[in-house]
Amino acid sequence: MALVVWFTMGIALWHFTIFLPDRFWQGIVGAFIGSVTGAVVFGGIVELISGRGLGTTDVGTALIAIPGVAMGLAVVWAIGVRSEQST
Repeated sequence: MALVVWFTMGIALWHFTIFLPDRFWQGIVGAFIGSVTGAVVFGGIVELISGRGLGTTDVGTALIAIPGVAMGLAVVWAIGVRSEQST
């Protein structure tokens, strides 16, 4: 269930990328991939470190995904800006 929560938080926060200039790698689809991947990977790492199971969810499980989304979007943004500057 935690995986579903992280995935959903990634999608929910992805919607706010419309307020940013479109410099993401591969546009809005790249932003979607970055936000969902960041949320799931970061959430999984935190869950493994904390020793909690993937079946237990609470409000903290959803909040764990927020920094992951930010990092995933930052990576995709940096790749997009770098590829834009090289052309």
